[in-house]
Amino acid sequence: MAAATDDPSTSHRLRNIVGGSAGNLVEWYDWYVYTAFALYFAPVFFPSGDRTTQLLNTAAIFAVGFVMRPIGAWAMGIYADRHGRKAGLSLSVSLMCMGSLIIAAVPTPATIGWLAPAILVFARMMQGLSLGGEYGSSATYLSEVAGRQRRGFFSSFQYVTLIAGQLVASVVLLVLQFSMSEADLEAWGWRIPFAIGGVLALVVFYIRRRLTETESFANAKASDAPRSSTANLFRNHPKEALLVMALTAGGTLAFYAYTTYMQKFLVNTSGFDRETASRVMTAALFVFMCLQPLAGALSDRVGRKPVMVGFGLLGVIGTVPLFTALERAQSPYVAFALVMAALVIVTGYTSINAVVKAELFPTHIRALGVALPYALANTAFGGTAEYVALWLKDAGIERVFYWYVTAMIGLSLIVYWRMRDTKRESRILED
Repeated sequence: MAAATDDPSTSHRLRNIVGGSAGNLVEWYDWYVYTAFALYFAPVFFPSGDRTTQLLNTAAIFAVGFVMRPIGAWAMGIYADRHGRKAGLSLSVSLMCMGSLIIAAVPTPATIGWLAPAILVFARMMQGLSLGGEYGSSATYLSEVAGRQRRGFFSSFQYVTLIAGQLVASVVLLVLQFSMSEADLEAWGWRIPFAIGGVLALVVFYIRRRLTETESFANAKASDAPRSSTANLFRNHPKEALLVMALTAGGTLAFYAYTTYMQKFLVNTSGFDRETASRVMTAALFVFMCLQPLAGALSDRVGRKPVMVGFGLLGVIGTVPLFTALERAQSPYVAFALVMAALVIVTGYTSINAVVKAELFPTHIRALGVALPYALANTAFGGTAEYVALWLKDAGIERVFYWYVTAMIGLSLIVYWRMRDTKRESRILED
C-alpha cells in the first residue's frame, strides 16, 4: 500500500481527478441553484397566477437553458477535441461564471419590466452553453485520466460532484431559510447563492488552468487522426452516437424526475412545506452522492452492462408505485425512504453513464461524441421533465407523468440489454 501511495503516477492522477471534480461541482452548483431557489424568485419574475403557473414559467426558462446545451456540446466538444480537455474545461467554467453573476444582479420586472425575465433567459442560455460543453469535457477528462482497473470508480466522481453541486445548492437553501425570513428570501435573498456561484467559478477557473492534459489527448494530437467535427461524428460513428442518445433518454429523465423535480413534487403534490421538502431532499441527495463510487467500483468488477440493466429493470417496476406512494406520504421520514428508493434505482445509470459513453469513442472525437448526442437526448427528456410534469398536473392528469418516465426507462432498458459491455471492449484501452 505504501508503494502505491508513493507512486508519482498515482498521486499525479489523483490530483487531476480531484481538480477536475472540484470544477465540475461548482459548475453543477451554479446550474442547480436556479431550480433550488425557483420557489422563491418565481413570484418576483412572474407575479401573476397561482404557484403552479409561476413554477411553469420558471421551468420553461430552465428548459430554454437545456435547449442551449446541444449547441454548447457541439462547439465546446469540438474545441476540447482539438485544443485539449483542459482548455474545454476552462472555457465552460468561464461561461458559467458570467451567467451566475448576471442572474445575481438582474433587476426585477418592477424596475425594468419585461427586460427582467428576458435577461434571466439570456443568463440561462449562457449557462446552458457552458454545461453543454462541461459534460463532454469532464466525462472525457476523468475517463482518460483514470487507470484501467478503476475507471468506473474514478469516472463516477463526475456524478459525485454533479450531485454534490445539487447538494451544496440545497444546503445553501437550508442555511438561508434558517437565517432569513421568507419575505427577505423572496425579495432579495435568492440572489445570494448566484453571487456565491459566480465567485466560486472564478476560483475553479484558476484550478483548471493548472490541470495537466491527458495522455490519450497527447497521443491523438501527435497522430494523423481526423479532426473532430459533426460530420465526422455522424459519418464515421453513427451507431455509437445513436447509442449514446438511446441509453441517455430514460436515465436522464429518471434523474431529473427523481431529483430536481422531486423537491417541487413534495411541496406541490405531497403537501409538505418548503423547508421540510428541502430537508428531505438534502438528506436523500447526500446518501445518493455516496452511492456513486460504490456502483462505479461494482462496474469495474462485474462490467458496465449489468449495472445499467439493473437500473432499467428496477426503474420500470418501481417508478409508478414510488410516485403514487409519495402522493400520500405525510411523514418526512416516509418521504425520505421513498425518495431514497428512487435514487438507489437511478444510481445504476448515473454512476457509470459517463464512462460508458467515453469508452465508445476514439480519442480524436471523444469529447464531441460524448457531449453532443448526450446533450440532444438530455434536452429532449431531462430538460423538459419539470415542465411536462407540471403541465400534466395543471391539466389534472399528473399520474400520466409517472407512466411517461416508466416508458422511457423501458425503452432505454432495451438498449442496455442489447449493447456490448464497454468495460471489456473499451476504445480508451486502444489509446
